[in-house]
Amino acid sequence: MDNKEKLISDDLLKPDNMIRVYASGAFPMAESKTGHINWYMPEIRCIIPLDNFNIPRSLKKSVDKMNLEIRYDYDFLSVIKNCSIREETWISDKLIRAYKRLHKRGHLHTVETWMNNELVGGLYGITFRGAFFGESMFSVVSQASKVALMYLLNRLKDKGFVLLDVQYMTEHLKMFGAIEIEWEKYQQKLEESYLRNCEF
Repeated sequence: MDNKEKLISDDLLKPDNMIRVYASGAFPMAESKTGHINWYMPEIRCIIPLDNFNIPRSLKKSVDKMNLEIRYDYDFLSVIKNCSIREETWISDKLIRAYKRLHKRGHLHTVETWMNNELVGGLYGITFRGAFFGESMFSVVSQASKVALMYLLNRLKDKGFVLLDVQYMTEHLKMFGAIEIEWEKYQQKLEESYLRNCEF
């Protein structure tokens, strides 16, 4: 990567620019913990419809038994760092620093699951007006990340959000009613979400 490419990459990680690129439908992923950060804009996007999502019955039954506490935006940095703990991570140190700046601007939010005052699961994402761009989740206790997603879905619906973008389909997300849509339809959802001024 030459100096010009590095300058472009670093400029995109400034808070205003980063939000602008998210708002256009792109999201960042680093090649490794210390690698170059690329921005992706897939033609097929995965979303969970906020007017038609599903909460698995088995999850509803287990929530009460687990004795979990849900917190929002309480320890965002620990959530991100836990999400980055894997053999091959796309959450680089530079990206974490960029996320910190977005958090200061009020654009990065977390849903956290706590057990006995210890963080055991959670997720984080970026918000812009009526859109929530889900980034990653983690769990050190079975079902903890799914519980966080359940609470996220209900919160976004209650707050009037229009779009929950979860990027790529997984079996985990399919359980909650995730669907894949083409780029044109995704753009329509983006435009619709920007007509709202939602607070997480």
